[in-house]
Amino acid sequence: MNQFYQNYKGIIWLLSGIIAGSVAGLIFGKQVEILKPVGDIFLNLLFTAVIPLVFFAIASAIASLSTSNRLNRMMGVMAAVFLSTIIISALVTIVAVKIFPLHENVQPIQLTESIEEKPFGDQITTMFTTNEFYELLSRKSMLAMIIFSVLIGFACLQAGEAAASFKRLLLSGNEVFKQVFIIIMKIAPVGLGAYFAYQVGVFGPQLFGTYARSLGVYYGVGAFYFVVFFSLYALVAGGATGLRVFWKNNIVPSATAVGTCSSIATIPANLEGCKNMGVPDYIANVTIPLGATLHKDGSSISSIIKMAVVFAMFGKSFSSADIIILALGMTILVSIVEGGIPNGGYVGELLFISAYGFPPEALPAAMIIGTLVDPMATLLNATGDNVCAMLVARFTEGRNWMKAKMETAAGQTHT
Repeated sequence: MNQFYQNYKGIIWLLSGIIAGSVAGLIFGKQVEILKPVGDIFLNLLFTAVIPLVFFAIASAIASLSTSNRLNRMMGVMAAVFLSTIIISALVTIVAVKIFPLHENVQPIQLTESIEEKPFGDQITTMFTTNEFYELLSRKSMLAMIIFSVLIGFACLQAGEAAASFKRLLLSGNEVFKQVFIIIMKIAPVGLGAYFAYQVGVFGPQLFGTYARSLGVYYGVGAFYFVVFFSLYALVAGGATGLRVFWKNNIVPSATAVGTCSSIATIPANLEGCKNMGVPDYIANVTIPLGATLHKDGSSISSIIKMAVVFAMFGKSFSSADIIILALGMTILVSIVEGGIPNGGYVGELLFISAYGFPPEALPAAMIIGTLVDPMATLLNATGDNVCAMLVARFTEGRNWMKAKMETAAGQTHT
């Protein structure tokens, strides 16, 4: 029993904190807002550490490659896996919306905050680049920072021996910030518990309001996709062993994703989870950070739900072939442009509303749905990167990648 506790004490304490926070939210309602600063402190610590962690993880992974051909193959496989899972999740949701039609009498909710509108060209520019180096250190410039990290890694490869010392710095920085994450996660039971208390206490009652049906469809589809399709992906990646290893090591990333509602804040937990799943470091260190920004199955599902609700609001059909094709294209764009931060979908909502030519009155409905489905969306967005990393390993390293990894680990243990 003591050995069991030692092996799982981190998970036990984490789940205990989450359960305690959820119960407090149910009992005390909005009074638990007093605990929000505790959750914010934990979340801010994660956000502070995640920027350098992602930089060192990506740059060191690329700099450590012996040849660029290996990286090129891995990046191609990763892009194919990301695109495939996003489209699959969207198609599953379209089928679900057909089976469970969403209620048409959805009343728009007035905006409570203003959204800065920029020309599309300016949005693209600011998404991929910054005009000052220090702006790369903001999580709002995550994609620009990732691109910069990739450039640093390739530059290190190009420099060869002249960059040997810098390469060691990148590798050391990666290890140091992994340890920083481990230290921060020691207060996770308290931080996530406080955040769960706030979410349940403040947002819980809205789940039974006007949008109950659309939320029910979303959470139903999300849970189905999470259990069934993630299991299917894990089976494809590593067979029965892959299925067992994935779910065993996906508990902490899942809890972190739901508690923080942030794919970016879940990156450290995902990296640790992928390590325990046997995913090679050069794959995990690139796939996980890029996935947090570019790959979002949960956002794909929510974008279809939002579109269906908005179409119903304005009495339009969401079933014609051209509408469905455009919807699939929009889910891919939304997955890319949405930030991996809490409630980062507002830009994506503006994108699809503009593309379909809906008036501004359509935005509040999409925003409130996006806010209320954020926990499940983040769960799918973030932990979907883990199973995608396994798939990338399968198609990059070969069918027996997991067996080879386990044999290597066993050999190192015996020696």
